[in-house]
This record gives sequence, C-alpha cells and structure tokens, in this order.
Amino acid sequence: MEAPALFRKRMNQLCIQMTHTPKKTEGQKHRKKMLRKMDKVIATVAKHARRHRKILDEQWEQTEWTRPQAEQVLRRLDNVLDQLPAAREQAWQRIIDEEPVANQDKILSLYESAIRVVVRHKAGAEVEFGNTLLLGESRQGLIMHWELIEQSAPADARLVKRSVESIEKNLQIKIKELGADRGFDSADIQKWLTEEKTYNGICPRDPHRLKERLGSWKFVKLQRRRSQTEGRISIIIHNFLGCPIRSKGFAHRQLAVGWGVLTHNLWVLARLPKRQAKKKAAPLRKAA
Repeated sequence: MEAPALFRKRMNQLCIQMTHTPKKTEGQKHRKKMLRKMDKVIATVAKHARRHRKILDEQWEQTEWTRPQAEQVLRRLDNVLDQLPAAREQAWQRIIDEEPVANQDKILSLYESAIRVVVRHKAGAEVEFGNTLLLGESRQGLIMHWELIEQSAPADARLVKRSVESIEKNLQIKIKELGADRGFDSADIQKWLTEEKTYNGICPRDPHRLKERLGSWKFVKLQRRRSQTEGRISIIIHNFLGCPIRSKGFAHRQLAVGWGVLTHNLWVLARLPKRQAKKKAAPLRKAA
C-alpha cells in the first residue's frame, strides 16, 4: 500500500484540475474525465479502508488503544464506508449522466448530515456549504442576537421581524434604529418598521430609492455602521469559533456558537471605556 499522503496529494491535484474545467473549451468532457480518475482513487482508498478496518477489529489488542477507543475509530470508518457507494453514485449521476439529484437525497458531507447548500452569489463562490449564521450587533459591537439555522435559511427579509422581536423581548428594550444590507429589504418590512416607529436604515433594493436615501445623514450613518458588521463576523469566526468549527453535529456546533458569542461579548465589554459616575452635589448647610 502507498503512503496515505500520496492518495491525498493525488486527490487534491484532481480537485484542482476539476475547478479549472469551466475555463476549458470542452469543459463538460474534461469534468467527466477528472471524475473517472477520482472514482478510481476513491475505489482504491475504500478497498484499503475495508481491509484495515477488518484488521483493527480483529487485532485491536496489539495497539495502544482500549476496546472502546478502537470501536470509536471503527464507527468513524463505518460512517464513511456506508455512505461512499451512494456518494459515488450521485457524483456519477450528476456529472457523467448529467442528471439532477433530488435535494433530499444529496450527500453534501460524509461527516455532517446537517450541512446545507447556501446560495451566496459571490464572485468565485456561487454557493457555499454549511449552515447560515445570523448576527445582530449594537453600535458598541456587542452581539445582541444570533441564530444558527439548521435547515435551509428563509429569505433575509423574513428574519428581520423575528430577530427584532427576540431582541426586544429578551433584553426588555425598544429598538429605535435598524440598519442592514439590501438583502433584508422588502415592502412588508418597510411597512412593519413604520408601524413599530423604528427608523428604517435598511439599504433599499431599488437603486433610485437608494439614491434618494443617501441624502439622509442618519441613513448614511447607519449604513456605514452596518458595513462594520462584516468585520465583526470575521472576528467571531476566526478568533472565537475556529474556522472551520471542530464541533461535530448541529447541536454541538450551535453550543459552540453560543459559547463563542458569550466570550466575544465579555471581551468587548472589557474593552469598553468606563462611564464616569456623576459626583453628587454636597448638601447645603443651614446657616447658624
């Protein structure tokens, strides 16, 4: 058997070549060629994995592991090997046969069943894989609301109302101003914020309306502050959660996000300047 590192290197090279297929004149033909090569590597790796699994199950006493530790490794191997035939079949169906795979049947990850396709429409990343994380912060950078969504996330505009209501209920406050990007804008949200007497600082989808609103200093101020949330998301992910999150299972990832947000907020609070207490005026003494 070759060294495992060689199999990883070979598969990484094929993945890189696969990403270049859209730029080629016969891209679809090249994709099929790369998939066939990948499938051969996967078949070889699966064969080695089954053989080593059997050896570990029968000869675990020759290792430094206890039986429970060996069984944990066996379960991880079984988890991948059990899904591998279906994953290979789906790849073959999607690329070779050029047939779609039903969303409910797609295997997006061999390790996390709660992973979803997140449509981002970003340059170089039309879609991403994971779970949608919603963050809402105050002017001072405190995370006021967060939500890790397990299923496919609803439209951003639908998240506004329940996020605002959750903040006001949990913190017993009234939100007077709200800023967000254009993905959160909708006619219903505009009407609802007007009824709630909350200043609408959400970026409009309509470019003509946006041009009009840029004449308001308050709107511009909220949009400038909203842009800083992108940096806040990066701080949360890379400094407090880890990228990627090592926790397995949606419940554990959700717990990790909760601890990360709490730690982040304590860090922000510790860096805020202390408010000086007002000195009480000395009581007037009565004249003798």
